Amino acid sequence: MAQIPIITILSFLCLWIWMQTTNGEYLIGVGSYDMTGPAADVNMMGYASIEQNTAGIHFRLRARTFIVADNLQGPRFVFVNLDAGMASQLLTIKLLERLKSRFGNLYTEENVAISGTHTHAGPGGYLQYVVYSVTSLGFVKQSFDAIANAVEQSIVQAHNNLKPGSVFVNTGDVKEASINRSPSAYLLNPAEERSRYPSNIDTQMTLLKFVDGASGESKGAFSWFATHGTSMSKNNKLISGDNKGVAARLFEDWFTSQNRSLSPNSNSTEPDIGELVKKARTIKATGGKGCNQKTSQASKLRKNDGSLFVGAFCQSNVGDVSPNVLGAFCADSGKPCDFNHSSCNGNDLLCVGRGPGFPDEILSTKIIGDRQFKSAVELFESASEELTGKIDYRHVYLNFTDIEVELDSNKVVKTCPAALGPAFAAGTTDGPGVFGFQQGDTEISPFWKNVRDFLKKPSQYQVDCQNPKPVLLSSGEMFDPYPWAPAILPIQILRLGKLIILSVPGEFTTMAGRRLREAVKETLISNSDGEFNNETHVVIAGLTNTYSQYIATFEEYHQQRYEAASTLYGPHTLSAYIQEFKKLAQAMAKGAKINGNGPSPPDLLSVQKSFLLGPFGDSTPDGIKFGDMKEDIAFPQSGYFTKGDKPSATFWSANPRYDLLTEGTFASVERLQEERWISVHDDDDLSLLFKWKVDNTSFHGLATIEWEIPKDAISGVYRLKHFGASKTTIASPTNYFTGASNAFAVQ
Repeated sequence: MAQIPIITILSFLCLWIWMQTTNGEYLIGVGSYDMTGPAADVNMMGYASIEQNTAGIHFRLRARTFIVADNLQGPRFVFVNLDAGMASQLLTIKLLERLKSRFGNLYTEENVAISGTHTHAGPGGYLQYVVYSVTSLGFVKQSFDAIANAVEQSIVQAHNNLKPGSVFVNTGDVKEASINRSPSAYLLNPAEERSRYPSNIDTQMTLLKFVDGASGESKGAFSWFATHGTSMSKNNKLISGDNKGVAARLFEDWFTSQNRSLSPNSNSTEPDIGELVKKARTIKATGGKGCNQKTSQASKLRKNDGSLFVGAFCQSNVGDVSPNVLGAFCADSGKPCDFNHSSCNGNDLLCVGRGPGFPDEILSTKIIGDRQFKSAVELFESASEELTGKIDYRHVYLNFTDIEVELDSNKVVKTCPAALGPAFAAGTTDGPGVFGFQQGDTEISPFWKNVRDFLKKPSQYQVDCQNPKPVLLSSGEMFDPYPWAPAILPIQILRLGKLIILSVPGEFTTMAGRRLREAVKETLISNSDGEFNNETHVVIAGLTNTYSQYIATFEEYHQQRYEAASTLYGPHTLSAYIQEFKKLAQAMAKGAKINGNGPSPPDLLSVQKSFLLGPFGDSTPDGIKFGDMKEDIAFPQSGYFTKGDKPSATFWSANPRYDLLTEGTFASVERLQEERWISVHDDDDLSLLFKWKVDNTSFHGLATIEWEIPKDAISGVYRLKHFGASKTTIASPTNYFTGASNAFAVQ
């Protein structure tokens, strides 16, 4: 029997006493933790581009969690939202082991959901199947550990924060934050079905607001809305939460600003710019100095003491939904791409989607994030419908390679072993793939057939089962050195009163998601005695608990655009999901248990391969210390900077993989206040970029800090500061360092 820590027992006792005197419908708790992985050398998860390796930080990634419980002994569930491409089966397995050691059987695969925002700008190497780790050169333990530790700590924080409180729900539309990137495939769905919806995307956002029962203070908000995390292109090399991460950062900072200032206040009197320039000129760069592991945490603005407001923007049925709302255009001609194939004279590489800030992808990311943030604020401030009723959940594992699906009383079909079609290699308008492929391809060239057959020739059963998808990669039949694709998948239903959350391990297209939501809702209503009704609200939580790529409708599957080519288990994949989710819904409606939890997915940690090298030790040029300046601030002719300017400085630095500086920062902006330097921005701010590279001539590491001075910046004297860690050899101890630039004036 697992031992329960004494702090957990005391927490339960305090909560029990509190509940005797406090009226709260549920116990609620929220938590958040830094999950920023290695900011150098590690391939990003999403675009599968071998050249897209991390080289700095746009802003930090976080795991955000809420827990709801009926009472101390009653049912509860955990929902975790990751600033990551997707959840990982291995991550889920290992996280559940950690939770069991801490809490016994309180949190299991039944009532824990881990969902990814689908940013394409986070470090990869944390999934256990070969297809998802080829470009990351195998398993990357540092990536995996950063995410696993953050999920665990965010859950622990939410658990320790459990208090009586209320949950409110609200819904509304998000405007101009998404378009359908495969409209020709969407048009293949029946006209009668399409006529029931106002557009070819789902624009609705569903938001939960968590309110403390004693103080009435809001503790957090979680929302679901479908748009891809592809505002940052495959050319980007900065770690970023993409548009949903931007929305979360804006929301959390907005809430904080309503209650207290995020950075220290200054005098309202505008200082004389001449005096500021004079003062700044007297303050020179510090040079590199030694420090300790905690130094960077002292410069972090948002100290994570467990009391922070948590705002999460979760993913939904995102399969065919793009944030590049201007549409897709040919890079050579500027004309719209071919409608059916998303190519330009047969070249898929030239067809690229444009975000609203085109050609500035960071601006596009901010605009799409801001649109989600503003919608969430409106829903948050007007939320008045309180959720009441049961907390419940159902979960099962299924072997998706061999499910019998009853289409009607006369026809039974089956799903297939996983396989990818040629349009998978073509990529999408958000990130074009390999030359020689197009979306909608139904033929494979002799050259690529030979490559395929060298890896693994698909069985005739596979070819027939996947039809009309031509099999480019029969990943479900490939097991060397370990499985290339998942076979066993989890599906899960979470209930919070009238709200139903469907945890799906992939990316449902818009229409696929609609069919699943409607089928589950209809099943709940028809199998209950009024407990579920038309007011029951169903949302899809995409990319949850594991990852199995896309789920297109049967009709969309026949065009074989990217989403269909990436629908792993054949043309009846969606029908299988609907059938199996209806079984869970029926059990929930009737209060019945599931007969067995299905076959357990494999734990492949022990067989993972890793080919990512180093770092093996860093050094500096002779006479230089880590933290010394390579290139100091370049001053404008006026001698000072103004709002919108971008001062930058480059430091001699070491590889950021030596220490991730979790809950710390690699960069900060400091303002001189009463002869003391006060941190006003860190590398979790949207205005501050941290970039790292190896110098082309000396082959030593360089860190560049770039600050876009915000419109609301206070006039004063500032400097840029860098934090890092180094090793002289792989076996030597870690040394921590810091350094600051020349001071400069801002008006």
